[in-house]
Amino acid sequence: MNFNLNFNNVTQNYLFAEVANRTAKYAAAHPEKQVLKLGIGDITLPLAPAVIKALHSAVDEMSNKDTFQGYGPYEGYDFLRENIRTYYKSNGVELDVDEIFISDGAKSDLGNILDIFSAENTVLIPDPVYPVYVDTNVMAGRKIIYANATAENGFLPMPESNIHADIIYICSPNNPTGAAYSKSQLKEWVDYADKNNAIILYDAAYECFVKDKSLARSVFQIDGARTCAIEFCSFSKTAGFTGTRCGYTVIPKEIKKDGGSANKMWLRRQSTKFNGVPYIVQKGAAAVFTEQGQREIFANLEVYNRNAKLIAETLDELGIWYTGGKNSPYIWLKCPHNMSSWQFFDYLLENAQVVGTPGAGFGKNGEGFFRLTAFGSEKTTFEAVQRIKNLLKN
Repeated sequence: MNFNLNFNNVTQNYLFAEVANRTAKYAAAHPEKQVLKLGIGDITLPLAPAVIKALHSAVDEMSNKDTFQGYGPYEGYDFLRENIRTYYKSNGVELDVDEIFISDGAKSDLGNILDIFSAENTVLIPDPVYPVYVDTNVMAGRKIIYANATAENGFLPMPESNIHADIIYICSPNNPTGAAYSKSQLKEWVDYADKNNAIILYDAAYECFVKDKSLARSVFQIDGARTCAIEFCSFSKTAGFTGTRCGYTVIPKEIKKDGGSANKMWLRRQSTKFNGVPYIVQKGAAAVFTEQGQREIFANLEVYNRNAKLIAETLDELGIWYTGGKNSPYIWLKCPHNMSSWQFFDYLLENAQVVGTPGAGFGKNGEGFFRLTAFGSEKTTFEAVQRIKNLLKN
């Protein structure tokens, strides 16, 4: 027996575990202090009433032998896939139902999709980046090259003709930086992928925050993307499913090579390694797309949008450089006084009892930057920005 020694190359202490550990130690040492958390991107508002109603109804169905559901389709129930197809159509994207695969979340699929690609592929990943992109490829032993995202390019790196990659990760709006590609910028990436016979793994987990019409809600709004892109999305931030778990992946039938079809290979992978998302959860997810569900979810999203706007306006007032805060629930700020990311984390925790996420945990280009999220309650966010303002205004 031998272990996969590539695991030795993965950072052993996961970023958010270290944030939680430092926060817990401070809270234990200072029980009289109230710590406000704007770090981990977890939602704080409950599921929409329309979703709760659908979940209850599905539970009732499971109690009756005439409506009980056992194993479901590996790719998801058609009632949910049809709703997702209609949602894409509202954004000008035509999909076939069998191009949509239901999963337990975008994070899982972003890692699992690598099963259908050769371990010899070279991977291009932006830096800074959401850790799952890097870690899953390190675990597989793939060669990784990095696209430098910096303040100079607005944390939106563009393709370079002298760099060849087989697999390209793009997240827009981005986690952690909040920056979002324009449609014209995404077109450059699509053209680059087509020219290099590469595949784009496009993380659209935050598409619901996009309001600017010049930005894409889906990579499939870009001409040519159907031959070179796979899209991942989630109900976690859209509808508060972080604890309920449901997402979906879109794989166009046009993605083929050497007689293989990405769509068919993914179905084969899922049917071998995955038994599907629970019927109850999928019924709740389907309610997201009802007229009532959309109204209720939009109201929740507006709370987070107001939080983001408040944080952004506070940083504007303080004269602190940042990206995000618009079309994104994340705000990526330059640490004041040239502090390192972890120095600023400790400074903010000890002096204002506010928790964010150090940018260094997202890659070397994240050093000196800091992420705040808009997913706190309105009360928590308001109090947190007042503390930050009072601490940093001088």
